[in-house]
Amino acid sequence: MRIALAQLNYHVGNFPKNSERIISSIERAKAENADLVIFSELSVCGYYPNDMLERLEFITEALEAIDRIAAHCNGIAAVVGGPSFNPSPKGKMLYNSAFFLQDGKIRSIHHKTLLPTYDVFDEYRHFESNKDFTLVEYKGQKLAITICEDLWFNQKVMNAFGRENLYETSPMEEYCRQNPDLVINLSASPFSYHQEKLRKDILLEDAKKYRVPIIYVNQVGAQTELIFDGGSLMVDHHGKVVKELAYFREDFAIVDTLDQQLCELQPLTETNEKIYQALVLGISDYFRKSGFQKATLGLSGGIDSALTLVLAVSALGSENVKVLLMPSQYSSDHSVNDAVALAECLGVAYETVSIHGIAESFDEALAPLFHGLSHDLTEENIQARIRGSLLMAFTNKFGYILLNTSNKSEAAVGYGTLYGDMNGGLSVLGDLYKTEVYSLSQYINRNKEIIPLNTILKPPSAELRPGQKDSDSLPEYELLDAILYEYIDQARSVQDLIDSGFDEAVVRKVVSLVNRNEYKRFQAPPTLRVSSKAFGFGRKMPIVARYPL
Repeated sequence: MRIALAQLNYHVGNFPKNSERIISSIERAKAENADLVIFSELSVCGYYPNDMLERLEFITEALEAIDRIAAHCNGIAAVVGGPSFNPSPKGKMLYNSAFFLQDGKIRSIHHKTLLPTYDVFDEYRHFESNKDFTLVEYKGQKLAITICEDLWFNQKVMNAFGRENLYETSPMEEYCRQNPDLVINLSASPFSYHQEKLRKDILLEDAKKYRVPIIYVNQVGAQTELIFDGGSLMVDHHGKVVKELAYFREDFAIVDTLDQQLCELQPLTETNEKIYQALVLGISDYFRKSGFQKATLGLSGGIDSALTLVLAVSALGSENVKVLLMPSQYSSDHSVNDAVALAECLGVAYETVSIHGIAESFDEALAPLFHGLSHDLTEENIQARIRGSLLMAFTNKFGYILLNTSNKSEAAVGYGTLYGDMNGGLSVLGDLYKTEVYSLSQYINRNKEIIPLNTILKPPSAELRPGQKDSDSLPEYELLDAILYEYIDQARSVQDLIDSGFDEAVVRKVVSLVNRNEYKRFQAPPTLRVSSKAFGFGRKMPIVARYPL
């Protein structure tokens, strides 16, 4: 059987556009003599619609779109993803479903069994779990149609308390008792920098264990925080990859189930290249799908704003980015020069607005209130808030979107000012620790100097007071990030960290900072997710809490 894998970029709730892309791929598959074309999970409505699924008109439009798509399935069959109604009076109203379309109509509907409710997933909020494991017979082949998590029954999750034995039913066990010729999997598997290997390992192990080939079709593109990297696969019954589609872009390929000798793989890429591609795609889709075009940011001469600017230009083009330089009396000449050099290197327009006089006017206005008190963090935060106000005024006047430049280390310990440098419509680096920011910046400069070398080499500083360095308030970033990674990403306890050799006083200080700054992160912009534990809806912590003490 000739089977087309259609790896597309969907837009949540955009039924006309999603349907158009699906129908176009069906027609292409017909022209290339395919027997069957497969799309990804919830392809008709886009993944993930969240509480749009609680609106009857949304579900009705999704089902109407599937009927329109089915009308094009003559001489070919297709499998598309979308919500369907649960006919039972008990349980959730909806299923997360795969629709098998043939002869111009819906021939059968197959539902997702394993509904993830961890990390960024909340599917059991909306969907009922499948309990029917019926194969599809088509072109003399028996097909098992599964959806994403259904293949992840035996996932091995390190340091994830409560996820060792998450599910009771194995869909692969249920289907493979019936000896299918092929397992089809519609997926919406979001990117993180270790996900590609984990996902492949799961697919290869399933194929070898059950001695059955698997076709896995993932979506590509970004939906606010979530970035989907594609990488759709066909794996033979020996657990060997026969075909691998592109990463971070749409792709289309046809495989023949009778010819599995080829081994067409994508080139291997290092972690920094994956993160770079993911962030560029995340920015691009956030703007394109939201109807925005132009971006701005405050370019300080520091490494975070420099890296954010490079990524923004890669995603949107230099003609769609304009930056503000906002030096104060504490800004060093080399920081201003570095900012100008980068903007000119990238061909980005910039304006300089000094905040010195504005800060002095604040001091004057507040002098009666602050009489007899020395300058402290209050005045430093005022500088950050002045810059934030100037940037927001610029965005309002000219219709730009402000990109936030804070990194994960700063967000973790609260090293940022609400309504100041934490402003923005999208956080680009909020899931990169500071050491990862340096690493990605060096990747950017691998062939030639784009980010000024001085920006990378100089000690990081907010430049809010004379001679200030980040290390005045925080441990050195190599130590800080090591503790943060173990505590946040690996969910290790304070005692675990101390037992592994970190200084107890430093650990307790860092953990205290993380826990008491949840209120700041709650007010931060959405963050592009590139790790397995990003701040935002993938890490839900109470704001008012006192643990650990």
